[in-house]
Amino acid sequence: MVQTVGLLLGLGLTLVAVVLHFARGTGWQAGEDISRDVLEQRAASVPETDFPEPYNRGVGGGAPTGAIESGASEGELEETDDEDAGFDPEAIEDVEYYEIEFANEGETIEVANNETILEAGEDEDWDMPYSCRQGQCLSCAGHIEGGPAEEFVRHSNNDTLSEEEMDDGYCLTCVAYPTADFTIKTAEQP
Repeated sequence: MVQTVGLLLGLGLTLVAVVLHFARGTGWQAGEDISRDVLEQRAASVPETDFPEPYNRGVGGGAPTGAIESGASEGELEETDDEDAGFDPEAIEDVEYYEIEFANEGETIEVANNETILEAGEDEDWDMPYSCRQGQCLSCAGHIEGGPAEEFVRHSNNDTLSEEEMDDGYCLTCVAYPTADFTIKTAEQP
């Protein structure tokens, strides 16, 4: 009986202490919300670029932070060979279709010569790797089986692959337009 009375008395005093504590409050107040200021400072520290944002898991792409725009520096190399400068895919008048086998997907599809390999794969709802979409990184690289890439595709822009890598069959699917039938393994980098 004594233990029961002591237990009830202790429970009652604890309950009174808790009620008084919450009734009076702790006196603590939240500080000023600085999240907007932090986001604005971070945004101000990142330089603006003309590169589109990646739409999938691609990391990087484009030029490194603080890159010089083309033609903005005397040290830039001038392109003299028209073939190195790429071509304008919108200037294609006669549209031709080629059978392209995507080895990783296990399917063959028709791709027009005015459509990139990457666009064709995305039209099939395949998860194709990419980042910059401008031929300036290796995220979208693929390997063409059967010979040098120049025999099967034309690049509208290629700032990344060397002649040796092209001879080994590597291409940038985001700027590669087919010129013949071939088999390609996507997500293959030199």
